[in-house]
Amino acid sequence: MTPGWQELLVVGLIVVALFGWKRLPDMARSLGRSARVFKSEVDEMKKDGKTPSDAAQSTVKGDIVDDQAARRVEDAEAEARVAEARAKEAEARAAEARADADRLRSDPSL
Repeated sequence: MTPGWQELLVVGLIVVALFGWKRLPDMARSLGRSARVFKSEVDEMKKDGKTPSDAAQSTVKGDIVDDQAARRVEDAEAEARVAEARAKEAEARAAEARADADRLRSDPSL
């Protein structure tokens, strides 16, 4: 089933409402550039599949990271986030205990 003109109009209005008129040309230009780079990479892979095209080298710079090293880095970052969350939780519990102790000291009826 293909969308009718009403559905396309609704989708268009939602896109305009989300992003605004001024950002749409920039988004379309960026989408076009991305499509050109993707197409050139696909063509290059079809030719020999070994060397990236000039478009890839000019737009994406970086080192090749082996998968295991990347996983180890991600695991270490995740462990650091867990440790930080645990430290914040312990700090919050300590602050709550101090507040309870202060409340007990200030109210002799308890």
